[in-house]
Amino acid sequence: MTIRIAIPEPSIDLKYNSVSLPAYIAALQSSGAVPVLVPLNETQERVAGLLASTWGVLLPGSRFDVDPERFGQLRIPECGPADPYRTSVDELLLQDAFNLRKPVLAICHGLQTLNVWLNGTLIQDLDSELKTPVNHSPGRHVPEAHPVTINSGSLLARLASEEGTATVEQVNSSHHQAVRRLGDRLRISAVSQVDEVVEAVELTSSDHFVLGVQWHPERTFAQNRLSREIFRAFVDAAGGWTARPEIIEEHVR
Repeated sequence: MTIRIAIPEPSIDLKYNSVSLPAYIAALQSSGAVPVLVPLNETQERVAGLLASTWGVLLPGSRFDVDPERFGQLRIPECGPADPYRTSVDELLLQDAFNLRKPVLAICHGLQTLNVWLNGTLIQDLDSELKTPVNHSPGRHVPEAHPVTINSGSLLARLASEEGTATVEQVNSSHHQAVRRLGDRLRISAVSQVDEVVEAVELTSSDHFVLGVQWHPERTFAQNRLSREIFRAFVDAAGGWTARPEIIEEHVR
């Protein structure tokens, strides 16, 4: 059985992609999946054709920010430029995943996009808006940037083998935007222990795997058990996905 996972190019910045993309590809392959790269310059028809052969969607990080106009805010000076090409592809992937209930794993920028797509809002810049003492962007080579508290009873808690109680994990971190108002049908799975910045979200539906983490498990896949469990659970969910007839009928109406 070939478990094919759609993953968009992280950004229009080819140099950034060359550095960041290999870790996502390696984590998916090590977890038993075949990545299907979705270029950002494809037509909607071509993207739809690629998605027709995939069983799950991974939304990776990006060096660009989410455009605040998408959640009804004026851009502050500290907010970086957006990537409209990535935005367009992400929206197609999310629409496909939610129409057909394909599993979704959203990482960093991917979590922020997921939250906004579900009518949530973002903090545009943690340092200027929240003035948090936690350094949420110490760099891609810091494997343990700060602790997060994982909420008991969440999917993430089950993956951390601590389903019955809240637990603390050290995570890497590389972001300056974060969830402000939670999107529709999402619940918080983890928060930064010191400043309570949202660090993970998941869908409230029990029959649709949707998990978003603000850190980068693909970068710590080799040395961190929870990172491997996140990818394993996602790929397992994709492997168990079937396009049930009633879902297909609803999708094509």
